[in-house]
Amino acid sequence: MPLKVIIADDSIITVKKLLVLMEGLGHQVVATASTGREAIEAYRQHRPDLMTMDISMPDMDGMEATSAIVAEFPEARIVMVTSHGQERMVIDSLDAGAKGYVLKPVRIEKLSDMIAKVMERST
Repeated sequence: MPLKVIIADDSIITVKKLLVLMEGLGHQVVATASTGREAIEAYRQHRPDLMTMDISMPDMDGMEATSAIVAEFPEARIVMVTSHGQERMVIDSLDAGAKGYVLKPVRIEKLSDMIAKVMERST
């Protein structure tokens, strides 16, 4: 079943790559955001089935944005997208309410597996 997805990342290259991967998996990207505050607003507006969230973004990082979204929408399914070397931040993000993570560069198999795990856990 296609999911409604929001991609939050300040790198236009990463956004484009994730958009192609999500569409390749049959999902619909309903919005993108390049800051933490935009991510929160996009979530409120679109109520996606899933959101990918970069950890490092301007004005509000992905952990703060995740925490704010989960406080307002406890059922939110957020997957962190992060680089090697940010393991502590991944743990903090999971504590903030993220349901999983994938490492950059994102591969379609790992993204697909993580989406399946997150969706399975929330049913």
